[in-house]
Amino acid sequence: MEVVLEKKDAADWVYRGEGAANLVLGYSGSAPAFIGKVMRLQKAPINGSKSMNSPTALTMHERLLWKDTEDIVATSNKELACQLFVKHIMSPLLGSTHVDSGIRVPASKEFLESVVKNIICQRPASRVDAAKVDTQCDSVLLMSDHSLFPRGTQEVEPCISVEIKPKCGFLPSSKFIDEGNAIKRSITRFRMHQALKLHQGEVSEYSEYNPLDLFSGSKERIHKAIRDLFSTPQNNFRVFLNGSQIFGGLGGGADSTDFVTRGKFEDALKCVIQGGDGLRTMSFLLLVAETVHKSGVLDRLLEVQKLDNLDIDGAIHAYYDIVSEPCRVCRASGKEKMSQRYLSLHSISLDESLKIVKDFLIAATAKDCSLMISFRPRKDGNPGSPYNNLYLDSTNQFFDYKVNFIDLDLKQLKKMEEYYELDKKIVSYYNQMVETEERQKKNTSTMALKTAN
Repeated sequence: MEVVLEKKDAADWVYRGEGAANLVLGYSGSAPAFIGKVMRLQKAPINGSKSMNSPTALTMHERLLWKDTEDIVATSNKELACQLFVKHIMSPLLGSTHVDSGIRVPASKEFLESVVKNIICQRPASRVDAAKVDTQCDSVLLMSDHSLFPRGTQEVEPCISVEIKPKCGFLPSSKFIDEGNAIKRSITRFRMHQALKLHQGEVSEYSEYNPLDLFSGSKERIHKAIRDLFSTPQNNFRVFLNGSQIFGGLGGGADSTDFVTRGKFEDALKCVIQGGDGLRTMSFLLLVAETVHKSGVLDRLLEVQKLDNLDIDGAIHAYYDIVSEPCRVCRASGKEKMSQRYLSLHSISLDESLKIVKDFLIAATAKDCSLMISFRPRKDGNPGSPYNNLYLDSTNQFFDYKVNFIDLDLKQLKKMEEYYELDKKIVSYYNQMVETEERQKKNTSTMALKTAN
């Protein structure tokens, strides 16, 4: 008999975290079917009245874009379209052992409304104001809880997991990058976006994290990246112990790690990491770095990210040809030289334009996803464990580990214009900031010379 989630089941699901598009719940009950699972609920805009179900979940142009994947094109449910995207597109690209597309479970409206009521106080105010849970859905997405090993609530050995948002791991080199945006070839998107976020008050300080370190393949640089993420986690680094979060922000992020937070985290590691006070955190961060290096999963993620080989400065032109609209970028430039630069993009076939935009959106998913790495101390005399293992020299311990990609959301075609505008805003502000700093340095030098004379 098919399980249907009813109002009485709502109390067993607890708040785990959320992003812009989805909210995640963990299971705290005793039903075998749900132990070791998380539930993902789709959000809807506060003022949105658009139904989730329609003759098709995709627009006319999106159906054209994904025409090679019939299941995605045919579905009438947006959340199901996202699930099928993970199954048919992202899983083959990133490896099925690291991707879980999940299963859909029927849910009553009363269940969803009860869940919303139960967790409202735990959600960050900024997330509550931005979107609500879509209670019109008739099903929810159930996935393995990657912060645990299977049957994690019954395991004798504790499990510790880290969730990392790697971000974009390369610098673009496309010939279509506008001359005014040339700085994109030398400064990471993450660094430039940090400047804008700091200016807008979204973060209180810069993160020293550099995605190029994490994707470098160098043990030393990967270790530095993990230390930097720990120092300024924002919403890019979270840690869970036996499925419960012990470090990092929930839905809004935590800017920096102070002395008190470090002390609490150090104490929480006692049941997993051996060593004296002050050493366990260092050993844990080294364990994460060693695993990232040994697993090699970021090499595969980087390959998918690099499907964006034209940058948004190039892909936006293919987008306008797909939707059969005059190119607003070319029109806004008003420069003959600019129009000539992009003439080749407006002269290609529709299939070529579709491939450019399709690859760009797949890459956008890869740039925005999270990596979940879970560890448990390996039991003595258990050489038959199905999991990969790693020896941590600093603690003389063996750990089982598993690595999974999460948050592999299907990006909407209409977001292409948003991507372009945001990119322009990020680069423009960073350029302004650099110019201001250079002027200030020049003025300081001039004043110093006058004083000396």
